Amino acid sequence: MSAELVTIIDFIRYGASRFGAAGLSFGHSYDNALDEATQLVLHALHLPHDTSPVYGQAKLVAEEKARVLALFDRRVDERIPACYLTGEAWFAGLSFKSDPRALVPRSPIAELIESGFEPWLGGRPIERVLDLCTGSGCIAIATAHYNPDWQVDAVDISEDALALAKENVERLETPNVRLVHSDLFRGLDGEVYDLIVTNPPYVTHAETDALPKEYSHEPELGLRAGDDGLDLALEILRDAPEHLSEHGLLICEVGESEQHLIKLLPELPFAWVEFKVGQMGIFAIEREHIVAHHAKIKQLADARR
Repeated sequence: MSAELVTIIDFIRYGASRFGAAGLSFGHSYDNALDEATQLVLHALHLPHDTSPVYGQAKLVAEEKARVLALFDRRVDERIPACYLTGEAWFAGLSFKSDPRALVPRSPIAELIESGFEPWLGGRPIERVLDLCTGSGCIAIATAHYNPDWQVDAVDISEDALALAKENVERLETPNVRLVHSDLFRGLDGEVYDLIVTNPPYVTHAETDALPKEYSHEPELGLRAGDDGLDLALEILRDAPEHLSEHGLLICEVGESEQHLIKLLPELPFAWVEFKVGQMGIFAIEREHIVAHHAKIKQLADARR
């Protein structure tokens, strides 16, 4: 078979066809078989991810063919996400190290970062930012990269995730990021921020149990969040006012649990962010609006943990 596959394009096409036939799930940075096959081939050949299509007709030698096919085998047989196989994930235009210590970077918050969090910040001055549940550090580091005057704290409960985030801080040279080990706000007494951004776990128990095998390679701690996916989001809403400056803003991702949050707190004026591809379950809310409805939020959150 490998004798029939000659060029880079041949292997990309073959990989995409094989992935499709195997019924793989795509949700880890790439959303289709063709893109995953492309990145695996380029990685095996030590070529940059943005290699020009003009090289598509380049021929592979036997050793290169073997490397490519070995990656394809692992992707199909073990259902390992492509980013874990390559050790790299792209987020907000930046290359991050990615491995099973944290979820593969894939939040649409990347688009917000690249737009400077506008129009949601409305030009307000920002000095300190908190990325809660930082995982690989992608949100904190990208925010710090594009806003070198901001001081960004990256917080996670997982020591393994923070170790990966530290490697990414060094990789992307963002000295304005501080890594903090904390269970949500519990280790942040007295810390106040102008902007809190968080992508906490928000997958329901039922959804987590039904996820494709690809997700089993990621830490479950970063996914599972109760019967409606809101166990952590409600706690964050409850405690955020203590850590937001007077005119502070909270941006939080809840994904498909958006519908549950609206039903629980219909009176809260959540601003649901529209992205290039539509609404993605991310809201922005001012501190003053959280404070105005804090009693109801506290009641709901206290009943969870």
